[in-house]
Amino acid sequence: MNTAAPAARPSFSPLGLADRSVLWQVAAVALGTLFLALSSYIEVPMVPVPMTMQTFAVVMVGALYGWRLGGITIVAWLIEGAIGLPVLSGGAAGAIHFIGPTAGYLFAFPIAGAIAGWLAEQGWNGNKPVLAFLAAIAGNLACLALGGAWLAVMIGAEQAFIYGVAPFLLGAVLKSALGAAALAGLQRVASKR
Repeated sequence: MNTAAPAARPSFSPLGLADRSVLWQVAAVALGTLFLALSSYIEVPMVPVPMTMQTFAVVMVGALYGWRLGGITIVAWLIEGAIGLPVLSGGAAGAIHFIGPTAGYLFAFPIAGAIAGWLAEQGWNGNKPVLAFLAAIAGNLACLALGGAWLAVMIGAEQAFIYGVAPFLLGAVLKSALGAAALAGLQRVASKR
């Protein structure tokens, strides 16, 4: 009888941040929060929730950094926004955004990034673009579900779905496809090294 523990699955990260020094990881968090902030400025104004590239960036940070460091990076970015740095949608800032209509989406971002990161570590990454797409979709849907649930408390379930979920479904698919393509491209570059 073999009682040896099963071998851990190798995780994929084109950046290899888990093997880097703490200084590298701190720099990666800073760079990741900058990427998240820049994605916040790419928006289509909508009421009560604008459409941005934030979910794309959140899923990419998770997939590239892994669920732990990705989650830390996303939380750091949210803290920057809460203390007043203009890093949220359209340059918004302040704690008020964490109790308004967008609060559920903001609190869902670390969860969405962690889902995408965990799935990437399980092999749903640039090595398998279809699975990378599904990982990104899972992160996006988690964000829409939690954001929509918070919005439903504020404006009712039907209105929350009409204004806070349905308009974002096509964008979630497109951003997920873009993310999967980017991860596949990064995988090709990483494998050539």
